[in-house]
Amino acid sequence: MDLGDILSKEQILIDLQADDRWQAIDELIGNLVATGRIKPEHRDAVAAVVKKREASMSTGIGLGIGIPHASTDLIYEVAGALGRSKKGVNFDALDNQPVKLVILFLVPQGQFQKHLHTLANIAKLLSKPEIRTALEQAADADVMLQIIRDQGRK
Repeated sequence: MDLGDILSKEQILIDLQADDRWQAIDELIGNLVATGRIKPEHRDAVAAVVKKREASMSTGIGLGIGIPHASTDLIYEVAGALGRSKKGVNFDALDNQPVKLVILFLVPQGQFQKHLHTLANIAKLLSKPEIRTALEQAADADVMLQIIRDQGRK
């Protein structure tokens, strides 16, 4: 799955308020609850799974990107949210740089290939400096989503 397939403009936070990776995860999970991708009663359990995965190794992959992710049996289709931080989030990234783009995604339990494929597609898309710059400078969520979808087709 491509990032453009799992995002809507409502799942893009253009001004992430988080200071660290834990707050960023909570903020993005809150968005998935608000947009109906996660049931409210599952919020804490989903957050715990994502944070457990994150605690094992930071998903701050460098270049200002964080991709927290996990599998859970509490969802039935891939779900994701994108947050942009103008100030940068401390993500304990591999390059020790603040993260400006945080993409959280969840995959239903047992869909290992879909999980890997989605992660690889997101990393490939965001490895392009021109895409990161365009997303960081985009005026709003509509523009960010259009950038992602246009690039996903190339």
